[in-house]
Amino acid sequence: MSDRPPLLEARAIGKSFLGNVALENVDFTLQRGEIHALLGENGAGKSTLIKILTGVYRRDQGIVCLDGEEIFPTDVAQAQNLGIGTVYQEVNLLENLSVAENLFLGRQPRRFGLVDRRAMRRQAQNLLSRYGLTIDVDALLSSYSVAIRQIIAIARAVDLSGKVLVLDEPTASLDNHEVEMLFRVLRQLRDEGLGIIIITHFLNQVYAVADRATVLRNGRLVGSRPLADLPRMELISMMLGRELQNLTHETHGAADASLPVGEAAFRFEGFGKRGSVAPFDLAIQPGEVIGIAGLLGSGRTETAFLMFGIDQADSGRAVVDGKTVSLTSPEAAIAQRFGFCPEERKTDGIIGDFSVAENIALALQARAGWYRPLSQSHQKTLAAEFIQSLDIRPADASRPIKFLSGGNQQKAILARWLATDPRLLILDEPTRGIDIGAHAEILKMIERLCEQGMALVVISSELEELTAVAHRVIVLADRQHVAELRGSEITADNIMHAIADPSRTEAA
Repeated sequence: MSDRPPLLEARAIGKSFLGNVALENVDFTLQRGEIHALLGENGAGKSTLIKILTGVYRRDQGIVCLDGEEIFPTDVAQAQNLGIGTVYQEVNLLENLSVAENLFLGRQPRRFGLVDRRAMRRQAQNLLSRYGLTIDVDALLSSYSVAIRQIIAIARAVDLSGKVLVLDEPTASLDNHEVEMLFRVLRQLRDEGLGIIIITHFLNQVYAVADRATVLRNGRLVGSRPLADLPRMELISMMLGRELQNLTHETHGAADASLPVGEAAFRFEGFGKRGSVAPFDLAIQPGEVIGIAGLLGSGRTETAFLMFGIDQADSGRAVVDGKTVSLTSPEAAIAQRFGFCPEERKTDGIIGDFSVAENIALALQARAGWYRPLSQSHQKTLAAEFIQSLDIRPADASRPIKFLSGGNQQKAILARWLATDPRLLILDEPTRGIDIGAHAEILKMIERLCEQGMALVVISSELEELTAVAHRVIVLADRQHVAELRGSEITADNIMHAIADPSRTEAA
C-alpha cells in the first residue's frame, strides 16, 4: 500500500495571465481517504490551482498526475470523466427540475428510447440513501434547504467522478447544524477512500474536518502540513505571511488618553444578519478610527455591508446622534453622511470608462438624485479641487479612470466620498494593490481626517496598518466580533492571537 502513488499530485505548476504570474512552482498532493484544506488569502492562487486541476485552465508549466498517470484535462467534463468532480459555493444545479432529474441530468436511464422515470426515481433514492437522505426525489430541488442541495450536488459529483471531490466554500451559506450534517457526509466519503479538497476560510471548520492543509500565498506554496501537528497560530502566520512580531501601536494607541472623549455619535446595537454576521455592538465617536481585523471570510466586509446598507440587518438597530435610523440601502446610509470605499476597487469602486471627474462626482450625484444632474462645470471644479489636495496623477480630470494606477484610483474613490462631507467613512482594504508611496499617503490622509473629527472604520488584512492608525481594533472570526483591543494592546502579535484564540481576550 505504501508504494502506491498519491491519488492526485501536482508538481511545479505555473500559470500566468497576460504576463501576470498567478502560480509559480506550486506543488500539491492529495492522498486517498484524505480531506485536504486548501487555504490562503485573496490572490493566493487557490482558485487558479483548482481550475487547473479541474480542466477550466490549462497549466503553463508542471505536471498533474491522477493515480500515478499524467493527465491533461481540457474542460470540466473531461476532468469528471477522469474522476475529478467539483461542487461550488453556489450549487450549480437546476432548481426548476426535480431532485432525480438533477442527479441524472444528461445521463438519464432510458427504456425504448424514452426516459425511464421509474428507474431514475429508484436509482436516485438508492444513491441518496448512501448519504442518509430519505427525501422525495420527485420534488423540485428548490423545495429543499441549501444544505440538502449541497449534499445532492456532492452525490451527483461523486457518482459522476468517484475519485476526487473538490468543494469550494461549501459551508458559506449553512448554519452550524447544517455544517455538521455536511461534515458527516464528507467524513463518510473520506472513510470510503475518496480524496476531498476543501476550500474554506473558516479555521474552526478546517480543524474540525480536515486531515491536512496546504497554504498558498501570492501564487506560491508556503507549506503543506498535517493539521494534527500544526498549531493554529502557526497556520495563521503561514496565511498572513509574517511571523509573530511584537509591534507597538505607535500612532494612536501608545496612550489611551489619545482616544476621543465624548458621546458616541454612531451606535450599532445587536446589529447583525443571519448567515452573514452575528449580532454585534459597536459605538464610534467622532475623530475615532476603528480597525477591523480577521482572516478572509471572517465577516469583515459583511460588517461593512451591513453598516452601509448594502445588506440589510435582520436584528438590532443603528443609532445616529441618539436617534434610531434605517440603513436599508446605500442611499439611506449616504443620507446619514456615511461613506464607503469598497475592497474590490476595479469592480465595485470605479466605472472604468468614466472620467476621473465623473467618478469623483458619483456619490454627490447619488445624494442629489439622478433627476438633478450635476453640471459639467461643477464636476470639473470638484475634481480639480481633489486632484490638487490628494495629488491625483496624472492631473487630468477628463482622463478615463481605468488608465490611472491603482493608488490614484484609490485616491479618486476617497475623493468621491470626501466630496459628500461624510461623518463616518468606511474603508475596506484601502491600501491593497497600491505602491508604497501611495500607501503612505493614504495612511497620512486617514490620520488627517481623524484629526478633523471624522469617524473612520478601517478594514485591513495588513496588521501593521491597523497598529499605525486605529484607536481600537475589533477582531472577527467565523462571522463573529470576538475581541476588542485598545491602545497599547494593539499589536500584530495580539491581533493574531485574538484571531487564533479569541477566548484569550475580552469579547467585543
